[in-house]
Amino acid sequence: KCANCHTCEKGGNTKLGPPLFGIMGRTSGTCDGFAYSEANKSAAIVWSDKHMFEYLLNPKRYIPGTKMVFAGIKKEGERADLIAYMAAQS
Repeated sequence: KCANCHTCEKGGNTKLGPPLFGIMGRTSGTCDGFAYSEANKSAAIVWSDKHMFEYLLNPKRYIPGTKMVFAGIKKEGERADLIAYMAAQS
């Protein structure tokens, strides 16, 4: 699902969304080379497991005004697995 819009490997390209390598511990809206919404930039969330778990449930509800069009992942186990994968890529 994520690979349609994001890369996760080190040095990955910007696609429809920003690269996700190293996202944990990074502040929202700060990846160079991606035109973030003002909502993402001003949210100033430092991405952690907790924030990402809630964000991935419903991105537009977590950061109103985000450009991310993904509806979210409802299953807790799928979100937890994805977060573990992203953390391992950093």
